[in-house]
Amino acid sequence: MAKHQKHAKLKLRDNDNFAPNEVSILGTNCTNISNLVSKVSENLASYRLAYFDASHSKDIGKDTLETFTFHHKGSAENSINFEVNKFNQRVQFSQYDFVFINGNHYQGAKQILILDNEKEASILKRLEQLNNIQFVIKLNDDANYFDFLEEKYPQIKNLLCYAIDEIDKISKHIENLIKEKIAPINGLVLAGGKSVRMGTDKGRLNFYGKNQRDVALELLESNNLKTFLSVRAAQEITIENKITDKFIGLGPFGAICSAFQENPDVAWLVIATDLPFVTNDVIQLLLKHRNPSKAATTIKGKDKQFPEPLITIWEPKSYPLLLNYLAQGYSCPRKVLINSDVEIVEIDDDFIRNINTPEEYKAAKREINE
Repeated sequence: MAKHQKHAKLKLRDNDNFAPNEVSILGTNCTNISNLVSKVSENLASYRLAYFDASHSKDIGKDTLETFTFHHKGSAENSINFEVNKFNQRVQFSQYDFVFINGNHYQGAKQILILDNEKEASILKRLEQLNNIQFVIKLNDDANYFDFLEEKYPQIKNLLCYAIDEIDKISKHIENLIKEKIAPINGLVLAGGKSVRMGTDKGRLNFYGKNQRDVALELLESNNLKTFLSVRAAQEITIENKITDKFIGLGPFGAICSAFQENPDVAWLVIATDLPFVTNDVIQLLLKHRNPSKAATTIKGKDKQFPEPLITIWEPKSYPLLLNYLAQGYSCPRKVLINSDVEIVEIDDDFIRNINTPEEYKAAKREINE
């Protein structure tokens, strides 16, 4: 008898303990750790970074009023009642490329060990936390590898070791950790629309001698993207790589969320089937300007006010944003782009014309044939 599954089995995102990508720094005092993080973050200013630490205040009461003080330049000071747990923090840190953790207080999935002769007892206390050391830093020239470290990790001296003032080298190593976890890109061709205005399935329209959905699939596959067809359950389409809508009745918004539910660890380059003027040059331009530190990289017509959500690379960090908007009752992917930190690539409007009616189809086909 099959075991009863109480909850739907969903694919979990590849997170570290508290964030998609993190490293805890331990082995010395908190001041040395925070100073190192501050200096390294200056070298990595093009990425979204966060520092996760514990308060050192001894007497602090529980506020009855939580305060949020926002500055017009984008900074904020918050005083809130908030318990630390991995689920809260994974949502809170979902928009960051990398999170530094003060390892004196919280355990990170990856670690940087600082050798400080005055903190032997501290390292011994946290020895079991050192299960994925990325590299070692010596606080000063005479800093030692303690005997218990070599006994527990015989290969520890084979790890790269930097001096505490080699900030450029340390920053470069951390940047490599960031780049290692940049998500690959999959393609998603939106073919699940009901095509009410067209009166027939827009994915089956013929502009180039074959179904437009096949043209779009080949366009993305020719750029070495593993590409899927997004469809409704009612559509009878026999294709191996297809994703059936799980978010029903939400149009393209639901299709994008369904793709992330299928695989939350990839970025999705989304293209609609009603855009016959999108060329390979447009796709390559989008890929060239991809910025994985943003929520998305999107196309905007030069004379258009808003970006085009259906020619967009949606990064994994956009998934919680999409769900956040859905929780508020919004299912417009353009609204998410307009109100999020995105990379915009401008092109001529002619490339991104939607074909929605029989009259537009005839005119577009005539133009393409000419």
